[in-house]
Amino acid sequence: MTSKSVLILGATGSIGRQTIEFIDEANRLSPGSFAVVGMSAHTDVRGLMEAARSYPEAKTALTGLAGPAEGVDFTGPCALEGLIQGCAAELAVNGIAGSQGLRASVLVLQAGMDLALANKESVVMGWALLEELAAASGSKIIPVDSEHAALFQLVRRIGGPSIAELTITASGGPFRDRDMAFLRSAKPDEAAAHPVWKMGRKISIDSASLANKGLELIEASRLYGVEESRIRVLIHPQSLVHALVRTLDGSLYAQLSLPDMRIPIGIALSWPEERPLPFPSLDLAGKSLEFSDPDPERFPLLSLAREALRQGQAGTIAYNAADEEAVAAFDSGRIGFMDMPLIVEKVLASGWAYPARDLSGIFEFDAAARRTARSSISEISR
Repeated sequence: MTSKSVLILGATGSIGRQTIEFIDEANRLSPGSFAVVGMSAHTDVRGLMEAARSYPEAKTALTGLAGPAEGVDFTGPCALEGLIQGCAAELAVNGIAGSQGLRASVLVLQAGMDLALANKESVVMGWALLEELAAASGSKIIPVDSEHAALFQLVRRIGGPSIAELTITASGGPFRDRDMAFLRSAKPDEAAAHPVWKMGRKISIDSASLANKGLELIEASRLYGVEESRIRVLIHPQSLVHALVRTLDGSLYAQLSLPDMRIPIGIALSWPEERPLPFPSLDLAGKSLEFSDPDPERFPLLSLAREALRQGQAGTIAYNAADEEAVAAFDSGRIGFMDMPLIVEKVLASGWAYPARDLSGIFEFDAAARRTARSSISEISR
């Protein structure tokens, strides 16, 4: 088995750290399976140097640092370009958080690398562009989110023409059983305390509001070419079933595994091969599985994601931008938890039925939506 060269973008974040954990363990069991040839972070110099310690041949980049840094190969606004062009990886893991991850995805595909994609915003904001670039370069896009990694496995085994419906699951986050009175007074630290997954702060807050599942619903529609009316979301507190596919004959097929992000990361890094993963497998003995529909009153951001999809690409760009601004305002104490969907709703009401033809057009829509969101936040926080 030949070694696969891997570039890790966002190496100090949750996905980046767990990617390194997987590679370390895979190489311990089968030396030389993966070679880390590059790593990036935004401003975390110490974290990047720590991550790179075991991989002294890997090139490094800090995208949020203007000047040089000792031991770092590339810094500043062009650091990603330098890193991607300089390390010649076969596959890049994009674990960059937020809308800035889209630019990284574009650069990876332009370089002809396969893309293991954990950055939701890349698909939500720029899927048409990514498809075009992947087709031109021959690169493959392999989803890393647990739900989309599960659908990726199911869809390619079952076959697209047989599929009637897709289902993605949500743990429900820390607030799935709390009443509306609690939600109206919920604090940022409470929202960020996810009961199952180890994730960054923004995505944890999104999981509490189900905005994260709204973004994943948009992703599922784009990745698998399925209209939103044929995509279902179920609350599943155990987080063992990650996705289901219903075939035309009415049968349901499910993908189950332990709630460990290193599993979908390992599947993506190994693709197109299938290999044993160095982590415990799920044993269903003694387990119970529960499912319920999300409460639309408690989780309005889910239905707003459907509305954004119906508006088109600019609508989903606006949904993502408004959510990012709303989460930042909530996390800083300027608005309440239940104000976040109000911000997104106001932004979407502006109307976004326009095409975005290139990266600059995408970020123009993004900037316009953020201006509207900030204006709404200012009105609420007065």
